[in-house]
Amino acid sequence: MLDIVSMTQKFHDSESVAREVIARCQTLARLSEDVGSIRRTFLSPPMRDCHREIAAWLAPLGAESSIDAVGNLHMFYPATEPDAPRLLIGSHLDTVPNAGAYDGVLGVVLGIALLAALHGRRFPFAIEVVGFSEEEGVRFATSFIGSRALVGTLDDEVLSRQDAQGISIRKAITNFGLNPAKIGQAKIGDNVLGYLEFHIEQGPVLESIGRPLGSVEAIVGQSRLEFVFTGHANHAGTTPMNLRYDSLASAAEWISTVEREAKSVSGLVATVGAIQAKPGAVNVIAGETRLTLDVRHQIDEARSTAVKKFIQEAQQIANRRGLGLEWNVKLDQPAVPMNRFLVGEVDKAIRKAGCDPHRMVSGAGHDAMILAAKVPAAMIFLRTPGGISHDPAESVAVEDVIKAIDCGLSLLDQLSSSSEFQRKKQHA
Repeated sequence: MLDIVSMTQKFHDSESVAREVIARCQTLARLSEDVGSIRRTFLSPPMRDCHREIAAWLAPLGAESSIDAVGNLHMFYPATEPDAPRLLIGSHLDTVPNAGAYDGVLGVVLGIALLAALHGRRFPFAIEVVGFSEEEGVRFATSFIGSRALVGTLDDEVLSRQDAQGISIRKAITNFGLNPAKIGQAKIGDNVLGYLEFHIEQGPVLESIGRPLGSVEAIVGQSRLEFVFTGHANHAGTTPMNLRYDSLASAAEWISTVEREAKSVSGLVATVGAIQAKPGAVNVIAGETRLTLDVRHQIDEARSTAVKKFIQEAQQIANRRGLGLEWNVKLDQPAVPMNRFLVGEVDKAIRKAGCDPHRMVSGAGHDAMILAAKVPAAMIFLRTPGGISHDPAESVAVEDVIKAIDCGLSLLDQLSSSSEFQRKKQHA
């Protein structure tokens, strides 16, 4: 048993490591497209700076870094034997506009911290920390570009999608100095044992129950759609109210319907997050209004039913008001259970870190839901103070980072001694 001096020294060492993790997240936060706030989108110039900064941290750890054809940063830590299978640990490096410093980035920095904490110790499997180039869907309204490359689902249609400047994903890859013809080389093979992702909860649940860590047992399904109400632009002062074809008023009515219907279904969340009215002048009736819709539920049938109802409501409103309506699906991601074996191992590791585990469903999408289609996947949530995320006030507590590192080290030890884990992939 450790004496009190050793215990005190161990805590101070752990605290120092945890503070370094937080400091590194803050360092990456300064690599932004915007002055005074954080925004780092897919293959933007600050992403190159981010890669360079992280690669410098790897030099003392015996890990090698490389960048694949979609800009994912791979950090490879060898196993005890060459050609051993790999365990992936990762999260994303891109952000939303006006972001916090920890969403996604914390998971990558924690993965590097785990490599450092090993002090050269090796396992029967290699460890590969992955910093995904894109998860948020900001630049191209297309999420998970980074992790989708690893599972082989980036097709020509996706690569042809364009950002607001008319630059396609394929062109953005080329502009960054990468070769889209080599995207297939990023696809993982049968030598990957599983995927682990540390992430802030981005919600208030863990804080409300006083738990620093949680084990994710499922990630909700998501539907993302775009709607366009088309009416007639006209003079705001000379067009009587009963002779208007106001696309924005129609959209507003529909938004209220979405909110009302979503509140009536347990566990359902629906959000209209972006509106663009044209021509956008104070004295002109909006002739076209474009909106986004995000719908989530852990049961796919409930989500699908809600989406169909929202579409029907939009069509009824447009018909009644004499407007046109177009809609298209941008994302239809099924709910994803995490791997039962790995979730159980995460629970054990959380206990070894001195915490009571708490199983939960993630209401946000994560790269783990994409990787889970190919390999066993699990997530560990860290408590989010105030439940605040996607905002500069986003934070994480030093003591929770300490617990996360302890949990991660225990989990690696557990998996290294598990012949069951190393012999075959544990499917959910």
